[in-house]
Amino acid sequence: MFYFAYGSNLSRARLQARVPEAEPVAVASLPEHRLCFHKVSRRDGSGKCDALYTGDRGDRVLGVIYDVSDEGKRVLDRIEGLGHGYDEKQVVVELGDASRRRVWLYVASDIDAGYRPYGWYKQHVLAGAREHGFPSAYIDVIEAVETVEDLDVDRHYRETAIYQRGD
Repeated sequence: MFYFAYGSNLSRARLQARVPEAEPVAVASLPEHRLCFHKVSRRDGSGKCDALYTGDRGDRVLGVIYDVSDEGKRVLDRIEGLGHGYDEKQVVVELGDASRRRVWLYVASDIDAGYRPYGWYKQHVLAGAREHGFPSAYIDVIEAVETVEDLDVDRHYRETAIYQRGD
């Protein structure tokens, strides 16, 4: 199955910590959508990513298509909270060679513009964007997103430890 990751799962280390067999296939863009950090996480009280449909052809969400097994999708459905803050939808993304591919992704069903991501969450998104060579202007937009401090120091450490392993 082809999964379009655009948030924290952009990071190969992050996604493979969850679904070890997931393999990146291609960088792609989703037209008429805008990257937002307004998905409400009831689990930790922060904002997570959403690919918000705008209908504006000038808006694009960049992401990575990953090949994920059926079992891997079930794992992601559970971790992402399918039906509890995220829904899934099929979309057509555009690849760099002007081809298109049908993929599935998670979109937020519980949003609030007042929520902000934790710094470690934004770090996952930035790590993935840099790893996959996203344009600097797109990375600048992500870097400009305001974060809040996660007071759970252990969670912060767990989330950032994957980048300390030297993999």
